[in-house]
Amino acid sequence: MNSRSIFTAAALIALFVAAPVSHAAPADRYLHVQVNDTSKDGDNVNVNVPIELAEKVLPTIDKGPMHQGRVEVPRDAFQGIDIRTIIDAVRTSPDSQIASIKQKDENIEISKTGGNIMVHVQEAKAKGDNINVTVPIAVVDALFSGTRTDELDVAAALKALDNAGDTFLVTVENATEHIRVWVDSHNQPQ
Repeated sequence: MNSRSIFTAAALIALFVAAPVSHAAPADRYLHVQVNDTSKDGDNVNVNVPIELAEKVLPTIDKGPMHQGRVEVPRDAFQGIDIRTIIDAVRTSPDSQIASIKQKDENIEISKTGGNIMVHVQEAKAKGDNINVTVPIAVVDALFSGTRTDELDVAAALKALDNAGDTFLVTVENATEHIRVWVDSHNQPQ
């Protein structure tokens, strides 16, 4: 090891040892939705909502199927399907490609990787849609955490999303549109 390397290592150690210990508050987390449409009459939209704001406002909405941060699902939506058992089976299964479907017009791949369910849809035509969806399993668990089988707990899912770390949830691309939905600690799109 040369003297320059030793000096650099010593300086880094001194920096870390001398640095004051601070207990910073956790960074605010934001849910971002960005739509860029380059077509002639296309619109561009940027929405940056602090998750904490959404967590506080959502329970105040009591209209239609929305009440106290939950959404009522039509009773026959899951008829004959034990969604909680399916979610548990996916959660406890090893990481793997769950399904690969190749059709004339599109290719669909569904996988479980690193605590996430990932869906990739690619249309076969040259300028078709390319869709990627990543959902942390913890968010899915929270969404179905209520005691009633006919509702989704959106407020709990937001809280789980807040804890999930930086992640892209949805991207959709085609010839003229680019749509992104993601969560991070920046109050503006990055």
